[in-house]
Amino acid sequence: MDENERKAHEYLASAAKHPKGGFFRSIFSGGSDGTEERIALYERAANCFKMAHKWQEAGDAFVQAAELSSSNKSQLDAATHYVNASVAYRKSVPDRAITCLTRAADIYIEMGRFTIAAKHHMTIGDIYEQELANEAEACKHYERAADFYKGEDSTSSARKCMLKVAHYYATSGQFEKAARIFEEAGVSSMESKLLRYGAKEYLMKAVICDMNYDIVKGHNTLEKFEQDYPMFSDSRECTLLKASSKVDEALSSENLETFTAAVKEYDSVTRLEPWMTEMLLKLKKILNNEEDIT
Repeated sequence: MDENERKAHEYLASAAKHPKGGFFRSIFSGGSDGTEERIALYERAANCFKMAHKWQEAGDAFVQAAELSSSNKSQLDAATHYVNASVAYRKSVPDRAITCLTRAADIYIEMGRFTIAAKHHMTIGDIYEQELANEAEACKHYERAADFYKGEDSTSSARKCMLKVAHYYATSGQFEKAARIFEEAGVSSMESKLLRYGAKEYLMKAVICDMNYDIVKGHNTLEKFEQDYPMFSDSRECTLLKASSKVDEALSSENLETFTAAVKEYDSVTRLEPWMTEMLLKLKKILNNEEDIT
């Protein structure tokens, strides 16, 4: 057994044997009933387990510390221990990490610390997405995080959450919902000098989603963005979208080649992310009257 693991078990044994005390014991021991000492022992055990790379055991010990802190009316300490437990659990049992982060978030919500609660819901979403491959559940937590961020006027953080949701909506075929989120992000970014450059990408994604949902709607959205935002009208993003419009207006092999060339040209300057590549392939099939079976 690793030396750190051996120490961890010793701390656990000490915590279990430590007198739990009660009201009278707290009076005669100067105000302490032994709870804080037990919490400290569980913390030490958890940290030793971490050094031994025993992640589940570390998480279990942090949970013990959290539950004792909660019973000792130390809610902030309890939340901290739950978060520490989640970090350890994420490396071994992600489901437990989610449970711990949910408890921590609930504590921060009760305390009115909504920005921290939002951060934990973002992490929960990330665990669902990365470790558990459950994007639907991930989006629920990204949306909840966005609501908390909006309430605290953290517009940038809220936008980051909702963009994750929009990408999922589009991938799952909910193009209209995705388009409106991208449009909102693009329009709000256009109103900021600092964010204006990135707005073109969001507006382009809004149009692509609309085109995948309804070609006519996509054309109308593109025309609206061109009229409202001259900066977008002169962009490479708009040039790419216009190429797709030409294909739809007069379907021919020549126009499809123009569209393909426009995509390649765009990709040569700004590398297309996998999501964008997938959406453009779907759009190309629609423009070419092919059935999309993906």
